[in-house]
Amino acid sequence: MNQDIQNYNDSQTESDKAICDILCKIITENLAGAENKIWHAHPVWFLDGNPIVGYSKLKGSVRLLFWSGQSFDEEQLQNEGSFKAAEMRYTNSDQINEEDLKRWLKKGIEIQWDYKNIVKRKGVLIRLMTKPY
Repeated sequence: MNQDIQNYNDSQTESDKAICDILCKIITENLAGAENKIWHAHPVWFLDGNPIVGYSKLKGSVRLLFWSGQSFDEEQLQNEGSFKAAEMRYTNSDQINEEDLKRWLKKGIEIQWDYKNIVKRKGVLIRLMTKPY
């Protein structure tokens, strides 16, 4: 695990650390080759410089965020923000369904909107034609 991400996880309360550790393990196993780092103060995984998934501590929960998640057609994920992001919030590590998370990660690889170039395109997102990883 990336040491900065480990430090982020270790800084959480015991119950939130358990959530973060499980999320990190499953994400890392299923996004082999993805760059991962602390970005805007939270752990985020990137494919070819494009953010795919990350998590962050919110008041009362840990939020798992998929940048292109609104395009996944997954009822459990809630829309977040004005672009294409969707989230799942956890208050206990027992709430993490590994099969759901693996499916969402697979969709995160297959369905990507180009956040990497959103500033250059003045806020316009385009769908990427993704390659298998």
